[in-house]
Amino acid sequence: MGSFVIMQSCKRYVLLAIVLSFIRNISTSMTHYSIPEEMKEGSVVANLATDLSLDVTTLNQRKMRLDIIANKKYLDVNKETGELIIVEKIDRENICSAKSSCYLRLEATLENPLRIFNIEVEILDMNDNAPQFRRDAIHLDISEATPKGERFSLSNAVDPDVGSNSLKTYHLSESEHFNIELNTGREGTKFAELILTKALDREQQAVHNLILTAVDGGTPARSGTASVIVHVSDTNDNAPTFNKANYSLKIMENSPIGSVVVHLNATDLDEGSNSDITYSYSLYTSEKTQETFNLNPSTGEITVKGMLNYEDFRIYDMEVIATDKGANSLSSQCTVKIVVEDMNDNHPEISIKSFQSPVNENIELDTVIAVVSVSDKDSGDNGVVDLHIPDNMPFKLRESSDNYYELVVSEPLDREKVPEYDVTFTVTDRGFSSFI
Repeated sequence: MGSFVIMQSCKRYVLLAIVLSFIRNISTSMTHYSIPEEMKEGSVVANLATDLSLDVTTLNQRKMRLDIIANKKYLDVNKETGELIIVEKIDRENICSAKSSCYLRLEATLENPLRIFNIEVEILDMNDNAPQFRRDAIHLDISEATPKGERFSLSNAVDPDVGSNSLKTYHLSESEHFNIELNTGREGTKFAELILTKALDREQQAVHNLILTAVDGGTPARSGTASVIVHVSDTNDNAPTFNKANYSLKIMENSPIGSVVVHLNATDLDEGSNSDITYSYSLYTSEKTQETFNLNPSTGEITVKGMLNYEDFRIYDMEVIATDKGANSLSSQCTVKIVVEDMNDNHPEISIKSFQSPVNENIELDTVIAVVSVSDKDSGDNGVVDLHIPDNMPFKLRESSDNYYELVVSEPLDREKVPEYDVTFTVTDRGFSSFI
């Protein structure tokens, strides 16, 4: 029993001695190196053998090796020279993402006797990434009624570099309507807000194309851009406008029903329903005018609706309103004057006011034996009439007053030669197509 206890104690002592010997073979100090990322393959970091006070000639014999980090063997030791070399290009952002510091921790192992050395390689950031926006184009819809000072969020840019090489600021292309203000989020993320500095007018400029540039703090600095496309949405801030404020038109009185008198046209600088126009007569347009002329509410076309008669009504005055279909509709008006032109559509008329028959053959010359009046309802030459009697008669016409004529004896009468005369009065107007 005593021998067994002694043997167990001896085994513990031997095991403890082995562990202590292994620990003594592990270097407690850390060998530190700093290298920039993206070094070319084959580049020398340092002479590891010299730094660890190792005999270069024994490295092969002692089977010196470096452990593998994350299945990537970025570094190795040249056993002939003892140099620590790059065997695969190191991308800091791939290894450490957005961490402010980045280290590769390695163990260099030698056998016969066993020695383990701790090695730390700091990967320094290079400005090898430009800021990038998540979207190449940022679309914004902004109403033209938006007040100055209104702010709009913009997508921020991302730069995987760190420190001074990370995103530093933003710039906006020149614009009289917009500016930007820089802000920093809780995690240090920098972003820009778009600020409206001048009121928008869609009718002057419907789209604003801006360029937002993100710049990092590296030397030299790198940058990325995104298009900011501002679409100005319409508000009903423009009233319809007629081509002319006053129209003066002429139409023949024989124009058939349905004839086009005029096609009124009003335009609205707004868009959508804000520019859709309806035409209507105002309250100042008489019922007679509305009964005589039709106004198409959609097209603004005025056509003849009732019969025209110059002799009954010659001038029609109307006021037409153009109204848009915006939520708060706007309108404007124009005046239309339609003058009906006369056609020679009325016959001249004659009326005998007095007549003396029979007469004595010894009647004195210039004695009035009849008085007639003539008239024509037409106007102009269409209403000017001429009165005639047959030639070779002992009578003549003498105008006594406006449109009144006297039939007087112009030659002596002789009953034995001519006992009776038939006097025919002919009245003719001076129109293009004269009536008798």
